[in-house]
Amino acid sequence: MTLAEEFRSRNFSIYGQWTGVLCIFLCFALGVANIFHVGFVIAFSIICLVCAFLIIFIEIPLLLRICPTSPKFDAFIRRFETNFMRAAIYGVMSLVQWLSLLAKPRPTSLIAAAIFLMFAAAFYALAGIKGQAFQGSKTLGGQGVAQMII
Repeated sequence: MTLAEEFRSRNFSIYGQWTGVLCIFLCFALGVANIFHVGFVIAFSIICLVCAFLIIFIEIPLLLRICPTSPKFDAFIRRFETNFMRAAIYGVMSLVQWLSLLAKPRPTSLIAAAIFLMFAAAFYALAGIKGQAFQGSKTLGGQGVAQMII
């Protein structure tokens, strides 16, 4: 199945996964950009960076096989294999970034990360509500690609 066919499948978990990939880049870039602020925003930018690395392992299952990680970390990441669990983790990450508004009188660019994390949570929640099975993108190492490297 090509990338265009995946998007035409109308499976919201595919949309959520690709929004999550976009969140990887956004969280990393905005985390680095906001780490130079003065004040409590630094804590939220560090959390944003940590979220970027978590999302990498959640959304790209091939990396769990390639990168040397601990069994505890692998078990933690494997908890997010269903649509509702992914919606929950993205919702929590989004909420944390929305709380960054309280850290500074002026909003920072971390709002963009909060918005896109919220979109990813909404896509996964819609997939769960519609009863769609989680379908990982083959481009990102889902459904057979990870098994091919064993």
